[in-house]
Amino acid sequence: MVYPSSLLSCFALLSVTAVAAPCAPEPKPALEAQVIKDVTKPEAQEYGTGGAGAMPAPAYQTQYAAPVAPAKSKALYLLTNEAPNNLVSIKINNDGTLSPGSTVSAGGDGATGIDIMTGLPADTDVLFNQSPVAVINDTVLVVNAGSNTVAMFRIDPQDATRVTMVGQPVDTLGDTPNSIAASAALQMACVANSGARSGVACFGVTADGLQPLDTAQRPIPLGAGQTTPPVGPFNTISQVLFNADSTALITMVKGDMPPPPNSTVMGAKTNTGFVSVFPVTGGAVATADVRTSPPGTAVLFGSANVPGTSRLVVTDAAFGAAIMDVSAAGTASLLAKTALPDQKATCWTTISPATGTAFVSDVALNRLTEIDPASGAILGALDAPNANPGMTELRAQGNFVYALAPGKGIGAGNATAMVAVFDVSGGSGAVKAVQNFATGAGGKTVGLGVSA
Repeated sequence: MVYPSSLLSCFALLSVTAVAAPCAPEPKPALEAQVIKDVTKPEAQEYGTGGAGAMPAPAYQTQYAAPVAPAKSKALYLLTNEAPNNLVSIKINNDGTLSPGSTVSAGGDGATGIDIMTGLPADTDVLFNQSPVAVINDTVLVVNAGSNTVAMFRIDPQDATRVTMVGQPVDTLGDTPNSIAASAALQMACVANSGARSGVACFGVTADGLQPLDTAQRPIPLGAGQTTPPVGPFNTISQVLFNADSTALITMVKGDMPPPPNSTVMGAKTNTGFVSVFPVTGGAVATADVRTSPPGTAVLFGSANVPGTSRLVVTDAAFGAAIMDVSAAGTASLLAKTALPDQKATCWTTISPATGTAFVSDVALNRLTEIDPASGAILGALDAPNANPGMTELRAQGNFVYALAPGKGIGAGNATAMVAVFDVSGGSGAVKAVQNFATGAGGKTVGLGVSA
C-alpha cells in the first residue's frame, strides 16, 4: 500500500478497529446610544468583510441609571508562519461570527517542515503541531519557528484585536519551536522545540515580557537524524500543555507508522511515540520526565484536558482519538480508543464548555466529529458545507467552535486560510455550520488562540 503524500501532511491513513427587544425612549441629553457592529451591512476591509450600525438605548434606562458596560471584546489569533511571520487578530462578534481585525509583526520568521514522503516542504500541516499560539489572561504568546523565538503580546482590554508586543522575542533554547503551554496559575509558559535540538524550555510571564526560567531545555528525544527544519510528520513533537491543575507539563511525541510494503522512502524505522510528563512542584517544572507509550497508540497528536479530571482527549492520526488518564506519578494509560469511520488523519481537538464534549478534526476530511470525553463514544459528525479541504487547529469559545482550514497549494502560493465557525448552542449532537471566514492569510497559516 502506498500512502498519498497529500495526506501525510498530518499522518498516514489507517482504519483501526474501535477499542423581546425594548422600545426606544424619548432621547435624553444625558444618555447616548450604544454603537454595535451589524454584520448584515458589509463593508470592505483588510481581512474579510464587516459593517457598523447603531442600537438605541433600552426603554428602561432613565437619566438616573448608570451606563451599561459594553460586552468584553473577543478575538481569535493565528500566525501566517511566513518570513516574516505575522500575528493576525480576528474579531469575534457578539453572535459568534467573525469579522475583520488587524495584523502585526510577530517579531521573527515562520518555518515549514519537510514532508517525509517527498523530501519537499510540507503542505497544509507545515509544523506538524497543535498550539503554536496560546492565550494566558490578557496576553497572546506565539512562536517564530524559523527564528527559534517566542514572543508575547498584550491584548487591549477595549479591543481584543489590538495587540502590542511586550519586551522582545526570547530564544527558546532549541530549534523549530512549534507549540506553547501556558498556565495562568503558574504565570508560566513552556515552549516545545521540534528540530535537531528538541526539547522544552520554560518562561515566566511578567508585566515586562517573557523571562527565561531555564539555561538549557529539557531534552525530548526524537530519534537519530532529526533535522532543522524537522522531517515529519513522524518523530516530531506534536504539542506541549499543562494538565488541568498545572501540576504536570505534558508533551505528546509522535512515533512511526509501519512502512508500506516495498517502501524505499519511509524506510523501516520503528520509533515508538510517547507521552512525556514533567512534574510541577512548588511552581517549578522538573528537569526529569516520565515517559509512557500507551499500548495501541502510534501517532499521538493534539490533546485537550477534560475539566476537573486527570483525563485527556488525545488524537492519534493512525485511527482517530483516545481517552487517556495521566496519573499523579506521571504515567499515561489508555482508557478508550475510538476508530473514526473514513478518517484520513485526525490530528486536532478541543473541548467545548457549552456541550462538555470534545471535537476532533482531520486535515484531509472536511468533517467535525463530536466525542464523549468520558467513554470515547462518537456523538455526532458534521460534514462541513463549504469547499475547505479539511480542518486543522480547533478552538471552542462560548457556544461556538472555530476550525482553521489553511488550504493547499503552498508551492503555488495560491492557498487561502479560512476559519469555519460552528454553533453548538443546541447541545450535544446538534452542531451547525454558520460561517466560513476568509482570513486573508496564506496556506502556511498555523495556530488558533482565543481571548479569554
